[in-house]
Amino acid sequence: MLIDVLIDSAKDTAQLIPFLFVTYLAMEALEHVEGGRMQEMIVHAGAAGPVVGSVLGAVPQCGFSAMAATLFSGRVVTVGTLIAVILSTSDEMIPVFIAHRSPMGRMLAIVGAKALIGLAAGVLIDLVAPALGRGGDGRLHIRELCERAHCCCDEGFESVGDDDGEDARHDHAAHACGHHGHGFPGIVRSALFHTVQIALFIFCVGLVFGIIIEAVGHENLVAVLGAHPAGAVFLAGLVGLIPNCGASVAIADLFMEGVLASGPMMSGLLASGGVGLLVLFRTNADLRQNLAIAVIVYAIAVLAGLVVASFGIIF
Repeated sequence: MLIDVLIDSAKDTAQLIPFLFVTYLAMEALEHVEGGRMQEMIVHAGAAGPVVGSVLGAVPQCGFSAMAATLFSGRVVTVGTLIAVILSTSDEMIPVFIAHRSPMGRMLAIVGAKALIGLAAGVLIDLVAPALGRGGDGRLHIRELCERAHCCCDEGFESVGDDDGEDARHDHAAHACGHHGHGFPGIVRSALFHTVQIALFIFCVGLVFGIIIEAVGHENLVAVLGAHPAGAVFLAGLVGLIPNCGASVAIADLFMEGVLASGPMMSGLLASGGVGLLVLFRTNADLRQNLAIAVIVYAIAVLAGLVVASFGIIF
């Protein structure tokens, strides 16, 4: 069992590495070369963040939630965009549905419902973002991530923006950290450092949760969820919060096997945002903000599940 969980955790982590690396590479590059025009473009695109986020989240990859969490921690996207991505993320649901030969219409209906709920929630949350703390400000703050990671990559440059939006760049000599440099090679090395650091963290935590899921067993999950239909909505949402691709696999399997009704299924899959929350807790220093986001995701997932169950909506 341990070997299987180890292999699965390694595979899940390996699938995320390209998404993480591209995200950090883009952030590092933009931090080095961004100007006033680029900043304005990001600011203007911020209002459409939940729309874009809900669409990207529907793509069957959990990497987009990791991207959104990283960008939110760097204050590039808003909290509404992040939550929209997490709620709409399909994770491993689609492969499971395809393996069970589920009707295409059913699968598209579920994906569409998740995207619409994510979009509505993201737009609404952005309206009250100040109550949730810091939101996206349209600027890249890779230095803050570097300081929290203690990687010293911010010592390779200094960015100072004045009131007119202009950047003053000052190069420094090679520093003691030694693993970062100037120009494109330095950007790549810095992005690789962040990617490896986050990937190792995801692997370790994913391994722990994977062992827990295997130890509990699908049979026990079937017994608990089947005996308490109403409570299944709340419990499925908690299972979905587990930062492991196995959570969405378990929920989709139970739904396809007829153990979970549409309400609990919707609750679990809405909360199942891949490793987005895991990356958020690793990269964002504001613990209270992270907990608030996790609670909001869970509350929305449960509320949607209860609505589906109450109105007898069947997928």
